[in-house]
Amino acid sequence: MDTILQQHFENLNSNDAELRYHSFQYIMNETKQPINWGYQVWDDMLMLTKTGDNHQKTIGVQVLSNLAKSDCEQRMLTDLDALIAVTHDEKFVTARHSLLSLWKVGIANCNLRDKVICELSKRFVECSSEKNCTLIRYDITVVFRKIFDGLKEESVISTSLALIETETDEKYKKKYLTVWKDVLKNKKLY
Repeated sequence: MDTILQQHFENLNSNDAELRYHSFQYIMNETKQPINWGYQVWDDMLMLTKTGDNHQKTIGVQVLSNLAKSDCEQRMLTDLDALIAVTHDEKFVTARHSLLSLWKVGIANCNLRDKVICELSKRFVECSSEKNCTLIRYDITVVFRKIFDGLKEESVISTSLALIETETDEKYKKKYLTVWKDVLKNKKLY
């Protein structure tokens, strides 16, 4: 990792929100493609998900989600729980941004796909008593759709549709189904 990138990672701890955001954008751009230096920052990003403020937690999750494609040691299989924990954060925006980045983990490999789908399926069911339940469920459906788009695995659709069927409010059930509308129409299932 070069010194410019190292400085951007150091800036993630800055109190200057503009500097922190600029560095975050730089890092996210650098990690769009697989890289070979991910483990140099892995543990620091994992620590951010646990001990950082609400901005840093989200940054940690999003950077690790981007690094999942470069995870040849498959650390994410054990570290995914820390990312999932942030989807329960008391600050909803932190939880939401973290949740919405998990599709990148889900497309990294089939073991991670299965684990992400399992964890988010539990989250879909368990969030029923939360204030933003319907938005959480919608976001989980969006994550499943992005995993499907990345991998073209039919089981992702069937899992998502089975979860949507558990929704008792028809209004929200229809809303969740809009995420799959074009796919279902093409399959003549809609």
